[in-house]
Amino acid sequence: MFLFKMVRNFFFLFAIVFFASCSVQKKIGHSAERFMLNDSAFVTAHTGISVYDAATKSFLYNYQGDQFFVPASNTKIPTIFAAMKFLGDSIVAASIARDDDGATLVFPAGDPTFLHPDYKNQPLYEKLKNEKNIRWDLSAWKTSHWGSGWAWNDYDATYMAERSPFPVYGNVLRINLVNNTLNSFPIPVHIRSIDPDTTFVFNRETSAVRSNYFRIDRAIDENEFYIRPSSSAFTNANFPYRAHEGFISELLKDTLKAENVSSFTVAPDFNLSNEIIYSQPLDSMLKPLMYRSDNFFAEQALLMVSHKLFGVMDESLAIDTMMKTEFRDLQQKPRWADGSGLSRYNLFTPQNFIAILEKMKDQFGMDRLKNIFATGNTGTLRNYYVTDSTFFYAKTGTLGGVVALSGFLITKKEKLLIVSVLVNNHRASSTDIRRGVEKFIQDLRQKY
Repeated sequence: MFLFKMVRNFFFLFAIVFFASCSVQKKIGHSAERFMLNDSAFVTAHTGISVYDAATKSFLYNYQGDQFFVPASNTKIPTIFAAMKFLGDSIVAASIARDDDGATLVFPAGDPTFLHPDYKNQPLYEKLKNEKNIRWDLSAWKTSHWGSGWAWNDYDATYMAERSPFPVYGNVLRINLVNNTLNSFPIPVHIRSIDPDTTFVFNRETSAVRSNYFRIDRAIDENEFYIRPSSSAFTNANFPYRAHEGFISELLKDTLKAENVSSFTVAPDFNLSNEIIYSQPLDSMLKPLMYRSDNFFAEQALLMVSHKLFGVMDESLAIDTMMKTEFRDLQQKPRWADGSGLSRYNLFTPQNFIAILEKMKDQFGMDRLKNIFATGNTGTLRNYYVTDSTFFYAKTGTLGGVVALSGFLITKKEKLLIVSVLVNNHRASSTDIRRGVEKFIQDLRQKY
């Protein structure tokens, strides 16, 4: 009789849990249908949704959660995982040594914060500013200035700043118009007029203009700039500069006021006792990376991981290492192509992001993640989740036809949910898609 009661009670409890679970899944399903799946903005799109309870370690809801999607900037989530795992508390700017001729040898480590306008403290600059003969090493660079699958025709957009072994000023050139004179920072560049009949007046020698109705374009492979007539008035523009070794050396020479700056490739048996120079706390770079979805910071972060582990800068080595270690147990094997998500070669599932975010929570703690991920009405979540600030921490992602959102949600009942919503091939406005996702997330928070 006792055994019968035990078995009966077990099945009774099992039934309660089972039907409660089905009830939660059904309610979330109704919410997903109401705010997204049946909405006109979503009906022609490919949508994946996963909702996970961090306490019970169980999925509350999956809709195509095991299907692959282009994740756009949600790719930055595994990138910052790699950075947090391997880069320690502080960024290595470079190591330095002296050769027999007294030249200062710089071995850059891919640090994107060197002379970046967001960072006033510049230890490497302070170390180099009085050096007259500087040589910097190129041998660690084993990849290309663009990532695999990047849209090459976006080459002159600031969100596609080129990758390089020795970033300077964020690898961006700034051109502005002051008192009818064009100025460029951080280094003067040649800006040419291509107007064939010279009706658009531009003096090449003084950079003076008599009309501000023009635009400036950059050549694809060189730091050559062209001024063209336009119906819009020009005030300023930012351009990624072509980060080839000659231009970097010229830029460093001008900035450091050195007599000579040149690149070199170290011999295989080259051996010096180097002094390591640190630049910034790691999280002071990861936070803006996530808040403004900084592609350049993300790409350089993955290159710094590769350099830390293997002594060379090659994002594929960092990706391969993560896939064989931290991500080896992912139920669906993602295709990971770059650090930023600019590449449409990236393919992840919503369940991939749930698993990665849970690993980050367990290894690094929510307090640290709350400082790095944007919350409501901040960063790329500005004007969204305004009433959910400090209750929702997430990373957005946007490309043409792509909207992504993955992160942590603290509900009204103090449950910690991990949520991932990936939308591909939509034909609506990105704003309409994001608002639909917002309503779904807010409904989750209110009800669970």
